[in-house]
Amino acid sequence: MTEQAATVCIIEDSEAIRRLFGIILKKNGYEPVEFDIGQSAVNWLKDNKPAVVLCDDILPDINGSEIIKILRQTSEGRQQCVIAITGYALTTDRERYIAMGFDGYIPKPINTSTFIDEIREIIASKQSK
Repeated sequence: MTEQAATVCIIEDSEAIRRLFGIILKKNGYEPVEFDIGQSAVNWLKDNKPAVVLCDDILPDINGSEIIKILRQTSEGRQQCVIAITGYALTTDRERYIAMGFDGYIPKPINTSTFIDEIREIIASKQSK
């Protein structure tokens, strides 16, 4: 019997980027659930607990900083591992996203060869707290 794949919630408005993330995640044993609208993801997250949430900051409806505020308002949401994946890549951006409540930060464009390791490292760090 095989173990069920861990679910990863992808919140990203770019179809090409969502597809890329999904391919990488599937190849590494994860089951991606994709959203291009932030509010749809927030609604889904009320009833589902994925292994991790990958969240873009700039979305067509609500942005990533609003999503993290909503999630962190509940005890389940505070426990949820949420990673900001954004095109903002200044040296101060990592600290800014962590201060907002994200558990980690991966700048775009992602490095496809280290992407899964970065995600796993952030998940492990969250679990060890």
